[in-house]
Amino acid sequence: MLHELKYSFLSTVREKSAVFWLMLFPLLLSTMFYFAFSNLFASMNGFSQIPVAVVEVQKNEIFGKVMDTLSEGEDAMFKTTYTDGENAMKLLEEGEIDGIIYTDGTLSLKVKTNGLSQSIIESFLTQYNTQEAVIKETVQNNPQKLEAVIAAFSKEIDAVETKPLTNGTMDIFVGFFHALIGMVALMGSTLGFNVSANNQANLSQMGVRKAVSPTSKLKRVIGSMLSTFIIHCVCVAVTITYMLLVLRIDMGDKIPMIYLSGFIGALTGVSIGYFIGALPRISLNGKLGICIGFTLVTSFFSGLYVADIKGILSVYAPIVNEINPATLITDLFYCLMLYDDYTRYMQKFITLLIISVIFTLAGVLLTRRKKYASL
Repeated sequence: MLHELKYSFLSTVREKSAVFWLMLFPLLLSTMFYFAFSNLFASMNGFSQIPVAVVEVQKNEIFGKVMDTLSEGEDAMFKTTYTDGENAMKLLEEGEIDGIIYTDGTLSLKVKTNGLSQSIIESFLTQYNTQEAVIKETVQNNPQKLEAVIAAFSKEIDAVETKPLTNGTMDIFVGFFHALIGMVALMGSTLGFNVSANNQANLSQMGVRKAVSPTSKLKRVIGSMLSTFIIHCVCVAVTITYMLLVLRIDMGDKIPMIYLSGFIGALTGVSIGYFIGALPRISLNGKLGICIGFTLVTSFFSGLYVADIKGILSVYAPIVNEINPATLITDLFYCLMLYDDYTRYMQKFITLLIISVIFTLAGVLLTRRKKYASL
């Protein structure tokens, strides 16, 4: 068996196509994901200064001090530009500012479009008009406390205490990287398919040579499966390491469990491929097509191409998420990030282990005691 393991390992490593699709392709695809998604979460959830123009039709020193205070520091609310009406309109039309504030006895706002920034500016002006009397009194009697008063007015009063349910990242785009690891793990089905094909005399020349060798079939299969599993674990580990150390994808701090999740996914992929390779009355290319198609379809339902598909299936067809290997692999990483205990994780893990055992045994049953009329 050790002899079979050694030479099966060497023959698989020498397959250039396998090295590309299982090691280099995932690195290229994850890099593309990184550049596509790296700044989207920050832009969707981060707050930036709101650019506004102030046109002082009538001088309002108090409002000017308030705007100056709200425009200072790293967490400033506004980026204020003092200008005349004509230039302000030009900036608004060009999209350089989100609104124009006119100080003409009363405060008024002019905007080009309606949106979140415009609503914030309008709410600020409404709040300022309500609290203007207090601010005026502070400026006259205790000007040194103006900043504290403005800060107090700016603070929201919230009767609800916000408590996070998890310490994991809330970046929704990390899910695409989880799904990518799931796809890489199931791509190991092509390796498992090769194990099955190389042990059947009617499918390959390698199978012919093995069929006439004195080594028992069980030892050949175990040695080939073990070497293939080890190689695929290395490929999955390289992908995970690249994401963690090079791309700096936040997958949580349970690093050993992250790798273990990838390895059980690799085992599932190899076992499914071995079963597909053992299917009777299907050509070699047909079986390879089934492996690739299976990987792509299951990866689609795990959220690799459409992020919301898992949620849709959980409502209309929850059984799909419970038996789809790609979804189960992806869920392992979610469980590690979102939950402190391993209850849900172990449910997914054991399900994948059962799937691996079932497909491996099914493949063995389909190929056991095969006889060939002529070699």
